[in-house]
Amino acid sequence: MDLSNLKPAQGAVKKTKRIGRGQGSGRGGTATRGHKGAKSRSGYSRKLGFEGGQMPLYRRVPKYGFKNINRVEYRSINLDVIQSLISDKNIEVIDIDVLIENGMASKNDRIKILGRGELNAKVDITAHAFSASAIKAIESKGGQATKI
Repeated sequence: MDLSNLKPAQGAVKKTKRIGRGQGSGRGGTATRGHKGAKSRSGYSRKLGFEGGQMPLYRRVPKYGFKNINRVEYRSINLDVIQSLISDKNIEVIDIDVLIENGMASKNDRIKILGRGELNAKVDITAHAFSASAIKAIESKGGQATKI
């Protein structure tokens, strides 16, 4: 047996309906579209969300809330994650490039350092924002927290 011998199982492949090919075909005339109405015409397309004249779902559900276009999203990184980075990679200065290299952030992220966990080494960190507890923990070990 090889690829040239392969064919589908008996009865698995059916012929397609040839619609609108004259009265002799049995599917001429209205071509299975029924009689008259918009759906029988060429070029018909139903409006997205149309429910047969019933008030559509997107209009029944009330409007709610808003999106603040000025909101600034931060990628949060905790001190315990930074401590594991220091102990694994032996890094003393952490900036955005180091975090991107180690897969903790992407190049378009704004980074905020948060204070969860324990910091055991002196480290200089550069980021977009810091929590008060993170700054306190970094400076207590003799490190420096620099905002961009």
